[in-house]
Amino acid sequence: MILVTRLNGSVFAVNPDLIQRVDSTPDTVITLVDGAKFVVTEPLAQIVERVMAFRARVVATAHSLEETGTADVLELPTHTDTQTTSDTDGDLPAPVQLHRRRP
Repeated sequence: MILVTRLNGSVFAVNPDLIQRVDSTPDTVITLVDGAKFVVTEPLAQIVERVMAFRARVVATAHSLEETGTADVLELPTHTDTQTTSDTDGDLPAPVQLHRRRP
């Protein structure tokens, strides 16, 4: 999972395997394979870097597992650019759907 920031400052995680594309128009919009769209504050290049780092960690862990029979536990991603919020900080607003999902 990679952490990204909504325009209101709240942080949420996205599964990079479900990302269909990322557009910069001028806001960064992440489109998932199911058609869901999220507008985030991070620039397109930073999203790409985070996805690449996530995949590199997965491949490195798999390689370590093959060679040694054990692997380090993957840690939760950290988000150093903004302050994270937890579920106890209040209700987060629902993501805004830019287009109605197709049935």
